[in-house]
Amino acid sequence: MSPDKPVRRRFPKVPIDRRAYAFGIDFIIVWFITTLAKGNWFFEFIVFCLIWYVSRVIVVYCNRGQSLGRWAFDMKVMDAEFNKIPSLIDLAKREAIVGVGAFLAIAGIQISIYNLISMILFLAPLIADCTSAIPDDEFYRTFHDRVANTLMIQTRRGFSLDLRIKAIWREIQSYLRNRNR
Repeated sequence: MSPDKPVRRRFPKVPIDRRAYAFGIDFIIVWFITTLAKGNWFFEFIVFCLIWYVSRVIVVYCNRGQSLGRWAFDMKVMDAEFNKIPSLIDLAKREAIVGVGAFLAIAGIQISIYNLISMILFLAPLIADCTSAIPDDEFYRTFHDRVANTLMIQTRRGFSLDLRIKAIWREIQSYLRNRNR
């Protein structure tokens, strides 16, 4: 083994659907808080950027790589090269790309009632960013992961929300089956 290259550890990769659910939790929380700030679109954009930065950069940096959504689904973001929590600059780069896509998605969803084609155009940057993970078989790295040289890994630290919901769903189905007999 040469001393020039860092040792690559194999981490359990996170399925794309779990990443989407975690993003959805963070997205809905930031969207809800942003809707409380009434004003023109520029003011809402500033409020969104501030809340997005705090929840997806500062909290992640202070909370061992986990935002609220990532904690709920047992995953964290790591620096792909050094196997540690990314620096604030790398997190800011990563979340700037996702944040712009998320804000455009909010704008698209809000105007979807009036114009479906505009909604699709506003959602396109976020969809393109996330679908770039599909061809990557090793870690499902999206465009923003590649730019910031980060990756998402599974961790034992979290709430396991999806597993708890599945267990509750199985109990409900079992109860309904036994009740109908």
